[in-house]
Amino acid sequence: MKNVIIGIHGLKNKPPKDLLEKWWKKAILDGLDAIGYSITDIEFELVYWADLEYSKPLDPQVTDPKNPLFLEHPYVPINKSGIPEKESKIKRKIIDKIDKGFDKLFLHDKGIGGIEKIVDATIKRMFQDLDTYYHGFCKIDKTQNANYAFKQRLINVLKKHGHNRIMLIGHSMGSIIAYDTLMQNFPKLKVDTLVTIGSPLGFPLIIKKILSDQHKEITLRSHPQTPDNIISAWYNFSDLDDKITLDYQLADDYSANNFNIKPVDILINNTYEYNGQKNPHKVYGYLQKERVAKVIVEFLSKSTSLFARLFKRSRS
Repeated sequence: MKNVIIGIHGLKNKPPKDLLEKWWKKAILDGLDAIGYSITDIEFELVYWADLEYSKPLDPQVTDPKNPLFLEHPYVPINKSGIPEKESKIKRKIIDKIDKGFDKLFLHDKGIGGIEKIVDATIKRMFQDLDTYYHGFCKIDKTQNANYAFKQRLINVLKKHGHNRIMLIGHSMGSIIAYDTLMQNFPKLKVDTLVTIGSPLGFPLIIKKILSDQHKEITLRSHPQTPDNIISAWYNFSDLDDKITLDYQLADDYSANNFNIKPVDILINNTYEYNGQKNPHKVYGYLQKERVAKVIVEFLSKSTSLFARLFKRSRS
C-alpha cells in the first residue's frame, strides 16, 4: 500500500495533461522543500478533464496574448524570499458580511421568487464550465453528459488507486467534482484526506445545487454532509483576495460525517506572481505554501494501518 496524491484541476482551458501534471508535482515539491521536508519524488496523478471542453490545450510556445491558446499563468518556482503570512481583519469582516447576505438571499426559508433562474443565470455567466457540468453535454463529444464524463475521469483514477492510501486535492471547480464524486458515486472507497484549494464550495448558489441533489430542504439551517468516505481530515485553503473563494468558510456550511470529519478552514496568502501579475487563485501558489505543505507532510508521514483496516472492512 502506497501513499498517493491525486489532484483534479479547475475551471477553464489548461496546458497539456503531462505538462500540467508535471507542474502540479513541482509546486507540491517546492512547498515540501520550503519547510525542509527532504523528498525528491512523490506518487502523484492528475485528473484531467479540460480536453472534454476544449479542442486544443493551452500552448506555452504561443507568445501572442490575443491567441486563445496563450498561456497567461504558467508554473513558476516558489519565491523563497517570500511574503509574510498576514490577514486583513477589515477585509475579513467585509467578506463575512457579504457571505451572510448571500446566504439569506439564496438559502432563506421562505425563498425568493425566480431565485432558480437567478442561480442558473449567474453560473452560466460567470462559470461556463460549471454551467456545462450542471446542465449540458461535453463541448468536444456532444454525446457525453458533462456531469457524468467529468466525474468519470476522477472515478477511473480513484479506482486505479483504490488499494492505496489517498489524498485528494481539488482546485477550484475540481473541488466540486471531487465532492460530488465522493458523495454520489463512490461511497465505499476510502479517501484519507480531502484538500480543497481555491474552492467555490461555500457559494450559496453551489450549496443550493448540492442540497437539491441530496433532496434536502433548502433553508439557512440545512447543511450538506461531509462525505463518509473521508476518514482523516478535510482541509480547505483560501486566500481572501481569491474571488472564487468569496465565501471561504466551509466549516459552517457542511456538517460532519460519521467519522466526525468536517472542513477545517485555513486562510493563506497565495503569492503566485508571473511577469509582475499576481493571481491569488492560481493552483501553484496554493501548493507552494507552507501550511499546505505541512498538511501534505502529515499525510505522507502517517501510518497506513488505520486505512488498511478500513479498506479491508469496506471490501468485506
